[in-house]
Amino acid sequence: MFEYLEKNKVYLVYTPLVVYWLFLILATSLPAANMPKIAISDKIEHFGAFFGLSVLLSLTLLYQQKNLLLKKYFLVFTLIIVSGYGVIDEIHQAFIPGRNSDILDWTADSIGAITAVLLIWYLVRKLNYKQEIFVKPGRDNN
Repeated sequence: MFEYLEKNKVYLVYTPLVVYWLFLILATSLPAANMPKIAISDKIEHFGAFFGLSVLLSLTLLYQQKNLLLKKYFLVFTLIIVSGYGVIDEIHQAFIPGRNSDILDWTADSIGAITAVLLIWYLVRKLNYKQEIFVKPGRDNN
């Protein structure tokens, strides 16, 4: 599974992250009157949205080759970035007509991120992801 994602990372990881994140920015910028009504709790929406963002971001950080610190600690950086984005998003929503900032929304965002990171951590360990993340690309791994 990880090898397939690695070989197709632009189409299966990088592009979906950009499209998904742009969708989230657009969706959270719409006034409340323009939002479609969904028959589930908004906390579940927040959880799901940030779960998805965290999965895509963690895979992006894992597969990128430019910054070894981001690669080595990809799960920690995923939590920091997504949780920080959740704070910024909640502040941003205070300025959107019909919307408000809610600490419980941010909590749901963060729980979604934590759950995704735990799932990715489990899958990486369970599926024995073999790529050495501590060695610079192009160096002999012996």
